Amino acid sequence: MPAYAFEALDAEGATQKGVIEADTAKAARGLLRTRALVPLDVKPVAAGSEGAMADAGRALFTRPVFSATSLAIWTRQLAGLVGSGLTLERALTALADEMENERQHHMVAALRAEVNAGSSFAKALARFPREFPSIYVAVVGAGEQSGHLGQVLERLADDLEERQALNAKLMAATLYPAIVTVAAISIVLLLMTYVVPQVANVFAGTKHALPLLTVVMLAFSAFLRSWGIVLLIALGIAFAMLRWSLRAPAFRERFDAGWLKLPLLGRLARQYNAARFAGTLAMLSGAGVPILKSLQAAAETLNNSAMRADALDALVLVREGAPLAAALAQKKRFPGLLAMFARMGEQTGQLPQMLQRAANQLSAEVQRRALQMATLLEPLLIVGMGLVVMLIVLAVLLPIIQLNQWVK
Repeated sequence: MPAYAFEALDAEGATQKGVIEADTAKAARGLLRTRALVPLDVKPVAAGSEGAMADAGRALFTRPVFSATSLAIWTRQLAGLVGSGLTLERALTALADEMENERQHHMVAALRAEVNAGSSFAKALARFPREFPSIYVAVVGAGEQSGHLGQVLERLADDLEERQALNAKLMAATLYPAIVTVAAISIVLLLMTYVVPQVANVFAGTKHALPLLTVVMLAFSAFLRSWGIVLLIALGIAFAMLRWSLRAPAFRERFDAGWLKLPLLGRLARQYNAARFAGTLAMLSGAGVPILKSLQAAAETLNNSAMRADALDALVLVREGAPLAAALAQKKRFPGLLAMFARMGEQTGQLPQMLQRAANQLSAEVQRRALQMATLLEPLLIVGMGLVVMLIVLAVLLPIIQLNQWVK
């Protein structure tokens, strides 16, 4: 039975909003009138094959209903309710009633309406591809087919929370260096475009030659004041052209392959993508999804297109009969650790568990390396900023010292 978001007036003239289930919009208006409400607006919550919410519109710039954090929390709550013995319909009803966010309330009500109408939960989720990725839908579908939806939802919530924790740690490791870098660039630009020109005006009337460091600083300051805007526009155009070029699959794959060859960042990117790939593959295979579908879905989660191409090549090899470990071992962009754990899992019949161990170990290595890089980068940025400021101060002080010597 479809769900409709309504806005109506009660007997006291107050505006009431909510969600009601009915066969048609006309029937929904009739139900509102039986509740002594005057309907003002009745719109279907879900519409179209893409599951766009009618009350939120299909604007491109609207934020998703569920953020990554709220989706993990909602999945955990749903897993707890289903695991405790509640039917899926009652669990969705309970969660819809508890939703304080209006858009989230409408979303869960729409899912409940689809399930009440006889649709599977995975099919209901698939109507909202922007909110629920294909991997999410595939895992839920596997849980429904196996009859262990509660356990699968628990595993899905664990995966979402682990991924959020990893992203949060990486963000925390890079936030401080980014702030220091922005502050350093801002201070240097201020000194070069305001302080140094003032010094140039002071010594403009002197007939003596200025120190070389001061001359260089004055020339650089004049360049920034004259061509700074042009340089900024050129950088913006170059960045826009790079973004446009990255839309081409061939160029994007070459760019990502080159990124993986960088000394520090490349190895970090390899391990991060491999951890995400292994974790997704472990979750899907553990939920009962066939290995070929699991590989296809896991490959789509890779941010690096070069590694995604390798994963799809491994999929072809597995389809032709090769073991997963052998297929991954042929792709050198994936860490050897992943192939090793995959081989152990195939030999022992515990492939999902071994892939999850590989994902955990790779995630821990990513966190360790990111923290090491941040710890090393912070003092280097501070020392570098101090050296630049020291050079600017020396460029200002040297003419003053020289002038004092001339006076004496």
